[in-house]
Amino acid sequence: MRLALLSRLTLVLLLGAVSLRADDYAATIAQWRSERVGRLTAPDGWLSLIGLHWLQLGDNTVGSAEDNRIRLSAGAAYLGTVHLTADGKASFLAAPASLANVDGVAAGEHPVELSYGAGKPSLVAARNVSFFVIKRGEKIGLRVRDSESARRTGFAGIDYFEIDPSWRIEATWVAFEQPRMIPITNVLGQTSTMPVPGKAVFTRDGRTIELLPVLEGGPDEPLFFIIADETSGTETYGASRFLYAEPPKDGKIVLDFNRAQNPPCAFTPFATCPLPPKENRLPIRVTAGEKVYRGETHE
Repeated sequence: MRLALLSRLTLVLLLGAVSLRADDYAATIAQWRSERVGRLTAPDGWLSLIGLHWLQLGDNTVGSAEDNRIRLSAGAAYLGTVHLTADGKASFLAAPASLANVDGVAAGEHPVELSYGAGKPSLVAARNVSFFVIKRGEKIGLRVRDSESARRTGFAGIDYFEIDPSWRIEATWVAFEQPRMIPITNVLGQTSTMPVPGKAVFTRDGRTIELLPVLEGGPDEPLFFIIADETSGTETYGASRFLYAEPPKDGKIVLDFNRAQNPPCAFTPFATCPLPPKENRLPIRVTAGEKVYRGETHE
């Protein structure tokens, strides 16, 4: 009798511990989701983008008036002029009374060099509208933000699959002796090569899956997986989803597909998202993480 009672008590305690761990995990994912939405909806988040304009050599006038070379959908009629040289240098000359500043300092009456590429780019701002220079392949352009954009103020929220702990997978990590360079194409059709330090290997639904991450930063930075699966284009965003994982440890890497997220291109047409390499197109349904965005993606 005592033995049976003790066994039942032990079972109850074990089930309680499992339930507590599941609750803790769900709370962790809920917190991650909240932080993710916070970044997305920030005044300078992806939802604030209102334009991506490629620069011509020479002068590029910028503003909301029709006669500008780069016409913005918001902001001052004449914001200023961005000058691009043949060797890729960019500078900004503010228009009179535009109230523009560069990195928080009034632009003044003389051209100000705009940095871009490595590090944080120079930010030109006037009230709620701002822009900075980006380079994609041989193209150099302006990425424009409006903290009051309709896409940001009308954010519809993100839909998710139910949290499923079974999609938190401890995969085997197979490191390469040297990082391999693989081609990655973006939504503009441009292809560049990116380093892959190894592969994550796991089994799901009777299939052995191998995924390749690319390096965006140093060896201690999270690894970046660009993936697609059998839900892509129906339940999830068609082009891809992104998944970040902490660096592998002791031959293992944790892939938490409950954190699979839509790329910026799911929310705005002004992003230049990378597409999955062929190795990362999973032949299974990944029913975890973010679903396709149901809100407006155009102004």
